[in-house]
Amino acid sequence: MDRERIEARLAVVEERIARAAERVGRDPGAVELLPVTKGHPVAAIEVARALGLARVGENRVGEAGSKQTELGGRAGLMWHMIGHLQRNKARPALAWFDVIESVDSLRLARTLDRLAGDDGHDPVEVLVQVNTSGEEAKAGFERGDALDGVRQVCGLQGLRVAGLMTMAPFTDDATVLRSTFRRVRELSERCADAIPGYEGRVLSMGMSNDFEIAIEEGSTRVRLGTALWGER
Repeated sequence: MDRERIEARLAVVEERIARAAERVGRDPGAVELLPVTKGHPVAAIEVARALGLARVGENRVGEAGSKQTELGGRAGLMWHMIGHLQRNKARPALAWFDVIESVDSLRLARTLDRLAGDDGHDPVEVLVQVNTSGEEAKAGFERGDALDGVRQVCGLQGLRVAGLMTMAPFTDDATVLRSTFRRVRELSERCADAIPGYEGRVLSMGMSNDFEIAIEEGSTRVRLGTALWGER
């Protein structure tokens, strides 16, 4: 893993984040970069840490566990689960991850809540995944059910709902992307007004192909893989 090359990519990404934030009058410091290390070797995580990045995102429970075993622990980083989480892998996910960004159903939320209680775990930081684009292939609470879904997740004592996460359609159509992200931001605002216990401080939306639009529409965390590491 070429640290100098990654450092140069990181500088470009940070500049793009800053410019996107400034275009809409936001503080660039309010946007957090989550490097996505799925499918990349442990060396990528070591480079991320050396460059001062505080978090990493992984899609698979087993891959995260193997990497932490190789690293001898979490390496001083916060680990985020950003992929679909099967309920039968919820317990190891609680062992390997600090944040579950992909709580996409009440069944999963209730499983995490029960396991956290059984294991004496501190309340788990989660994001509720929403699907405001209407794509059948996308996981998450559907637009019409999302407010009630977030309310029910917030009622679970073992979870702490920091905000929302979404995955936009993979498209170059800026109008589609913008409307998708805007709907998530507006949903978060409604949740903050209507739901006790909803923190609403995190909007995890935007990936390598669309993160600047996501920032312009209110994202506070962008999940970037290819933009940092290049193609796998």
